[in-house]
Amino acid sequence: ADKLIVERIKEVFPDHRFLTEETCTDKSLGHDLSSPIWIIDPIDGTVNYAHGQQMVAVSIAFACDGDVQCGVVYNPFLDEMFCGLKGAGATLNEEAISISGQQNFRKAVFATGFPYDKSTLPPILERVTIMLEKCQDLRRLGSAALDICWVACGRHDFYFESLSPWDFAAARVIAIEAGARCGHFSEVPAHIPAAIYDQNLLISSPALFDQARALLAPTT
Repeated sequence: ADKLIVERIKEVFPDHRFLTEETCTDKSLGHDLSSPIWIIDPIDGTVNYAHGQQMVAVSIAFACDGDVQCGVVYNPFLDEMFCGLKGAGATLNEEAISISGQQNFRKAVFATGFPYDKSTLPPILERVTIMLEKCQDLRRLGSAALDICWVACGRHDFYFESLSPWDFAAARVIAIEAGARCGHFSEVPAHIPAAIYDQNLLISSPALFDQARALLAPTT
């Protein structure tokens, strides 16, 4: 899938760069967004896919001029295509979408994920415990791209996790265009664009962002 996507794009844009989960994995490539670069995850939700579950997505983002300009996240099993274009809004199957607008933290449904490296679990479980005490409930799809898109269309209220750029680059611009506030609950290194920095990511309905960040920051 990775090879097919890259080859198809190269047919039209032979001089563009690529950052992908499978074949072009050097994350430092994403530190320079001034020239065109495609950020691709051919199968987001690999464990779901391996177990015959439907929360799986193809994620493709395009960045240039210092920022991610557009993104597409497609779940082939549910036939749901999320799209976002900088400055032009976000859609699900060509219908405009927006965030939930939830303002009551106690009623919020949040999403997160868990890493393959289980040695990093303790602070993550601490964050989840804090949020479960403060929010209505937790949901976990097993696909970061879909979790973020579900924030974009109002199914989740906020999402946090540490990822890789290909996991969230497309979904992030979709969420922003749907009205979400995107940032981090730790400092972003000066040499890495915030749009691509993959640690301690927080994407939220705006009214919940500051409280979520305040609760998460002490755990980093």
